[in-house]
Amino acid sequence: MSQSNLELVTQVYHAFGARDFSVIERLFDPDIEIKEAAQLPWGGTHVGHNGANTYFGTMLAHIDANVVPQSIFAAGDDVVMTGRGIGKTTGGEVAFDVPNIHVWHLRDGRVVGFDNYVDTPAMLAALNGAPHTN
Repeated sequence: MSQSNLELVTQVYHAFGARDFSVIERLFDPDIEIKEAAQLPWGGTHVGHNGANTYFGTMLAHIDANVVPQSIFAAGDDVVMTGRGIGKTTGGEVAFDVPNIHVWHLRDGRVVGFDNYVDTPAMLAALNGAPHTN
């Protein structure tokens, strides 16, 4: 279980880095539930492939970022990643480097849930024009 779940999540990170959302959709369960702080423009709860498309589309309309995992480990059927979100606001105006914790929920070889915990005040500051590195 753990190794295949770790490999699956690693595939999601590679696909996101390449902006290959067809791979991400294949790895996500049709009823995926994505959660992030509602204060962010892309935040809230997003359900299903359409919700995932809205989540990623809205995020990438505001920021151009990559995830830099620092540690990734299995926790039962879940996978936890601690790392950094590094990038710039859309148009390259403001740089940011903020801590992230991702909790991936997996079942039957697919991602059924994704919880993204980011330093929300720091991300909001970057979105409002204040560079932030932490």
